[in-house]
Amino acid sequence: MLDYDVIISFITAFTLTYFVIPPIIRVALKKELYDVPVKRSSHTVVTPRLGGIAIFAGTIFSIMLWTPFARYGGDLQYVLCAFILIFLVGVKDDIDGISPSKKLIVEILAAVILIFKADVRISSLHGMMGIEAINPVWSIVLTVFTIIVIINAINLIDGINGLSGSLIIVITGTLGIWFMLVQRYDLAIMAVSAAGATTAFLKYNYSPAKIFMGDTGALLLGLVCSILTIDFIEFNGELPNAHPFKMNAAPAVAIGILILPLFDTLRVFATRIMRGRHPLYPDRTHIHHLMLDSGLDHMQATGILVGVNIFFIVLVFLLQHYTNNGGLILLLLAGISSIMVGGLYYQVQRRKRMRA
Repeated sequence: MLDYDVIISFITAFTLTYFVIPPIIRVALKKELYDVPVKRSSHTVVTPRLGGIAIFAGTIFSIMLWTPFARYGGDLQYVLCAFILIFLVGVKDDIDGISPSKKLIVEILAAVILIFKADVRISSLHGMMGIEAINPVWSIVLTVFTIIVIINAINLIDGINGLSGSLIIVITGTLGIWFMLVQRYDLAIMAVSAAGATTAFLKYNYSPAKIFMGDTGALLLGLVCSILTIDFIEFNGELPNAHPFKMNAAPAVAIGILILPLFDTLRVFATRIMRGRHPLYPDRTHIHHLMLDSGLDHMQATGILVGVNIFFIVLVFLLQHYTNNGGLILLLLAGISSIMVGGLYYQVQRRKRMRA
């Protein structure tokens, strides 16, 4: 019966989000709550940026309606508190702007609530790089760091039509199916609700985009992905070795599922630092910008990048069958990713020389 609840949660989140977005678009245009293109923008017309409100409504409503609270409700109330905090800071940023430092403080506060009240934490690396159990203090530090990195990686990849939403569907869909297979229906419903709401949003975000998810949507979905990722690593470690869906090198598999936003964020930050710039300095060096500069349009770039992320997910699921060496898997992922980006960068430079 709970399997059906997971499916219905997707339908519920999709339906509510689908019908909420049109009035949000009308209000945003009337109140001039839209994104105005600047020099480094990937779009050319003013576009409402409050799609995250609809995503929040669809996701939260579906979670609260279909999660079996009698069985899983103990920690869920604290997860919802963290969702509300992130939602509020996202709305504030989309409507009136907020400094990165204040945004970071709220993200840390949400992470602390998850750690100490909902027990969302990384307690072990399960043998990756030879590390098993982690000291409680370092466990807290690593968990806060992981949550913040994933939230902001999802936010930073939100740069062209359809990309972040499509990646969220792939990530939450993958994790949601796994949680359903291992009978963690609370987490499966969370993942599938986010996927359902995001699927409805994409109807209005594919080119020509009628609305953006904004920080409200990107931060919330980033938080959802961080919770699912950490619980994937932890719950996988609790499964018996003979379980058919237990993963070897779970931390490396989790990174593989999130490879595109994580690798792109790490690459962009490293590039900016090497050039003597602040890591948060805005520019057009993200992988989706390079795709556009190579001559592709928004939907072509989105399709290719989503396909690449799916390729890496399939790859890590295959690799973990043959090795539990997480370090080796990460090295292979980093190598392939670097070669792909290097080839893309070469194509961009070649096109620029031809147009010069």
